[in-house]
Amino acid sequence: MSEHDRDRIAVVIPCLDEASTVRKVVTDFAKALPEATVYVFDNGSTDGTGDIAREAGATVVRSPRPGKGNVLQHAFRAIDADLYLLADGDDTYPADAARSMIERFREDQLDMLVGTRLERFESESFRVFHQLGNRVISGLIRVLFRAPLRDVLSGYRVLSRRLVQLVRLRRGGFEVETEMTLQALTKGLAVGEMPVAYGSRGSDNPSKLSTWGDGWLILKCIALLFKDYRPLVFFGSLSVLLALAALASGSAPIRDFIEHRYVLHVPRAILAAGLGVLSMIALTAGLILDTVVRLHEETVDFWKHRLDRDP
Repeated sequence: MSEHDRDRIAVVIPCLDEASTVRKVVTDFAKALPEATVYVFDNGSTDGTGDIAREAGATVVRSPRPGKGNVLQHAFRAIDADLYLLADGDDTYPADAARSMIERFREDQLDMLVGTRLERFESESFRVFHQLGNRVISGLIRVLFRAPLRDVLSGYRVLSRRLVQLVRLRRGGFEVETEMTLQALTKGLAVGEMPVAYGSRGSDNPSKLSTWGDGWLILKCIALLFKDYRPLVFFGSLSVLLALAALASGSAPIRDFIEHRYVLHVPRAILAAGLGVLSMIALTAGLILDTVVRLHEETVDFWKHRLDRDP
């Protein structure tokens, strides 16, 4: 028996009103990974989703705090496993890809493997603007975090025990996949991708994702995490913008002083001075927070080595 044969695998399926598909999802994953335990976290369903999942053989856990991010936080606290496979309860992710995803995860020694959906999907899989929005968000992450990822919004993932213990999720909604990915990258954890087929939801089970509302939350999440984990770049850029604005505002007072030895544009001089002070404050904040982030990275490295020694 290999060491991997002893791994405890948890299939985690967050659900909200998925009565029409949850039985098939549970059955398919139980068949694909008979050694795994299938958990359905019922996020306040009113259509009997939890009862149907229990009848299909899943371990059902009530998770009352609304939002996918809150459900995953609950799942990571409640489940002790060596590998975590995340999927949705709407039957859009293929259970028969789970085995190959886990094998790829182990071969590449990853902490997170994302099943990307943009290579193989049905025509009805994405709503209008969803595919474009996904590409825009992934492109933004490639630029800001220098990570060549294609589908950061996919909910089909394999996670290591180490990642679950090191990543502390804070977002409660659908932006959780983005937060999970960015936290893994900034903590130096190994992230990979693997194409999987992506199905479509039935007409009687529409997507709960709001194109504009959740899109705004995801962009906000990216901005806040960039500020938290790349503070010198964030506040340094802000400092440069403020300095340029100070120079633009102060050009007339400077010209006044050169030509007349007297400042005629007093309000602009005051504005330029204020912007200059704010520029220095932003740069100072960036330098201080960058030091804090470096110390945080040392702490994360310490715990990574500790977890590797004591799995």
